[in-house]
Amino acid sequence: MVYSNLDVSEMFVDRQAQRSSMHTRHLNEQLVRVLKTIGYDVGFQKGQGQYLFDRDGARYLDLLSGFGVFAIGRNHPALRQALKSVLDADLPNLVQLDVSTLAGVLAERLLKYVPWLDKAFFANSGAEAVEAAVKFARCATGRPGIVYCAHAYHGLSYGALSLTDDPNFRNGFEPLLPGCTSIPFDDLAALEQALASRQVAAFIVEPIQGKGVNLPSNEFLPGAAALCRKYGTLFIADEIQTGIGRTGKFLAVEHWNVEPDMVLLAKALSGGHVPVGAVLTRKSIFDKIFNRMDRAVVHGSTFAKNDLAMAAGIATLEVMEAEKLVEQAARRGAELKLALTRMVPGYELMKEVRGKGLMIGVEFGPPKSLKLKASWNLLESANKGLFCQLITVPLFKEHKILTQVSGHGSHTIKLLPPLTITEEDCKWIETSFDAVIAASHKVPGAIWSLGKTLVDNAVRQSA
Repeated sequence: MVYSNLDVSEMFVDRQAQRSSMHTRHLNEQLVRVLKTIGYDVGFQKGQGQYLFDRDGARYLDLLSGFGVFAIGRNHPALRQALKSVLDADLPNLVQLDVSTLAGVLAERLLKYVPWLDKAFFANSGAEAVEAAVKFARCATGRPGIVYCAHAYHGLSYGALSLTDDPNFRNGFEPLLPGCTSIPFDDLAALEQALASRQVAAFIVEPIQGKGVNLPSNEFLPGAAALCRKYGTLFIADEIQTGIGRTGKFLAVEHWNVEPDMVLLAKALSGGHVPVGAVLTRKSIFDKIFNRMDRAVVHGSTFAKNDLAMAAGIATLEVMEAEKLVEQAARRGAELKLALTRMVPGYELMKEVRGKGLMIGVEFGPPKSLKLKASWNLLESANKGLFCQLITVPLFKEHKILTQVSGHGSHTIKLLPPLTITEEDCKWIETSFDAVIAASHKVPGAIWSLGKTLVDNAVRQSA
């Protein structure tokens, strides 16, 4: 049988000019409006490594990396070859009444990086990994409570959203999962107070919070692990964004010598092509979930161990090792953080540069000079966090750097590039940030004219 019109790459070329109209009619119209308002609708045509190319062939440096999924860069040849090899092999995928060879290989390789844990459970995404961890913790401990940190982000499915306190995500979807309690990030006293009832199944925490790039004190994570042991609570590290080398270690918890009871992975593990999430856990926990043959499938997910996802994970780990990307993330991240930090004394709108490896936050804040303060207050009164768009938009339009704020209403721009960036790329970032931040200190000026446009848009939206 001959099939026609199945060249999807040709379909992409033929229909790309209609991408906005198709999304407006059939998908998310509001996203289209956002992109057009801030001038990001350039029609990207190609991705290669750390670079994107628009409809005119202009090259951009991608500091979002698909929210961290492209740690090894876009369209890595080793990953593509791994996926092609699976497709060409006619493997017996998803038999279900069988066990997956490639899932076994990926589990074995992942657990070598986390030697204190014994078992792996695969899911389709980070949010699914969070959902599994919540179920595992409650079942293993017989307790209902889950404690999480303020300003955390753990996903948008119902259980994960219940551990994410941002009202921008929660509004309209409540009531959420009962038994979930928020404490301030980096507050051991509050954590102990929450755990003292001995009704808490698990404490879940991002070692570095993605929304804001907030780092804990050196005492927090080791202290949290000790408190969890004291009160019989499981300690879950959500490494969905920080894991797989992002912070210059395979896991971010390694910076604090902590060994959680569960580690959650996703994003970078996919190589950017086939979604995959993982829960790595202690055997003692796993065995309480799958404790009898009639409970062998008490939790699962239809596509979780599909061969393409497992191959993507295996290939990603191979590339990370072969190209020494964990070490590169540490080295390039230190260089970039230092270069950006050196700018802080020279610009009153810059407050702090923080992060580990290639997870870096550049925070801005209220100025002291009267002229800048008046302009800042005008923006903030229209929409909290709007100032950062005066940095990200010119970075994109004038310097071809794709980045964004680290969360709704945030004053922090997050840099989350592929771990493959070069010394030249870091210089590109440094000079571009320097130029745009310098321009933001000139009032009146082109950047503040952009600010007036954004304020007008914000006022119209709220009217």
